[in-house]
Amino acid sequence: MKKIRTLVVDDEPLARARIVKLLEPIDYISLIGECKNGSEALRQMEEYRPDLVFLDIQMPDLNGFEVLSREEFRPLPFIIFVTAYNQYALKAFDVHAVDYLLKPYDDERFMRAVEHARQQISLQQDALLHQKMVNLLETHQHESSEARQHLEAKEKGRTILIKAFDIRYIEAEGNYLKVHTPEKAYLIRHTLQSVEEQLNNDAFLRIHRSLLLNTHFIREAKYEGNNQYTFHMKDGRCLLSSRSYRDAIHQYLDDEKIRRGL
Repeated sequence: MKKIRTLVVDDEPLARARIVKLLEPIDYISLIGECKNGSEALRQMEEYRPDLVFLDIQMPDLNGFEVLSREEFRPLPFIIFVTAYNQYALKAFDVHAVDYLLKPYDDERFMRAVEHARQQISLQQDALLHQKMVNLLETHQHESSEARQHLEAKEKGRTILIKAFDIRYIEAEGNYLKVHTPEKAYLIRHTLQSVEEQLNNDAFLRIHRSLLLNTHFIREAKYEGNNQYTFHMKDGRCLLSSRSYRDAIHQYLDDEKIRRGL
């Protein structure tokens, strides 16, 4: 894990010096500053954003709780309270202190507090790293999905991007596909199978080895018998299905009934 950036806040010089001395041999601690009052603590916390703060409670200007109440310090660093007064213990844990050292404390008790803080910070860093990885994966999947939602056609030396939601239907013509859109039809050199996999979109329905329809442009489907349907498209075309695609068509029709509440 990376080093824990640590700040020591105590109005007593000897108390600060002891904490600093105990922290020096700990290789995962990076001491970034010392403060003798709450005002200094506010400035250094804002400037350095420590991971861990050893914080006295009773100080002459701002006490430890007043320091932590400032809204600009969100999220708060991990806090180990260091105080000679045990009446603040419950309140300390109300503000999610990782530990509470009651003066005078021995070296062993101090080291247990530091180790406890290290474990909590490590868990937080692991959780943040995991969330970053999840976010990266979701972003990649979204971008990959977006990238698949169009086809490319060549026209007069230019590349035309045909968005999936603009496609009415696609029909095979020899070694080419004719992609019908509201504006015009484009020829692309692909197989219908590869285009179906590339679009990977539930809006498209294969009704024939040579026909792939965008269901948003279907006006109605009429059963012709013998497991065949005529699909009446919104542009006036009528397209006949083949028997071998009856299962996919039946699934589509059942889903449409559910969607329409029929």
